[in-house]
Amino acid sequence: MTRRKRRNPRRLEGKRILELVPQFHLDCGPEKSVTAARKFIECSRISPPAMLVVQRNEHTQDRYFWGLKGLFSAQYVEDNHFMFPSLEVLRTQFESDSQDDSVA
Repeated sequence: MTRRKRRNPRRLEGKRILELVPQFHLDCGPEKSVTAARKFIECSRISPPAMLVVQRNEHTQDRYFWGLKGLFSAQYVEDNHFMFPSLEVLRTQFESDSQDDSVA
């Protein structure tokens, strides 16, 4: 008997909010993925909020969130999106969109 994975509604909400954030894709090359992400942010002068998708190798990607408080794992931000002030505008936009959908 296989157990069904329980979906966390808070993480799903965080995932939907992060979909509204601009995304940047890059290849890390010989560096660690977080180092490549930090260098890319510095060189490109990316302003928060932003998502960085770093290709480690052919099969593996690391996702990072660049916010006012620094660089974080995207999974951590999905779980704790309410703790990030740079997502406040997107959160209110997401909530108003979901309310509009429930009214229609």
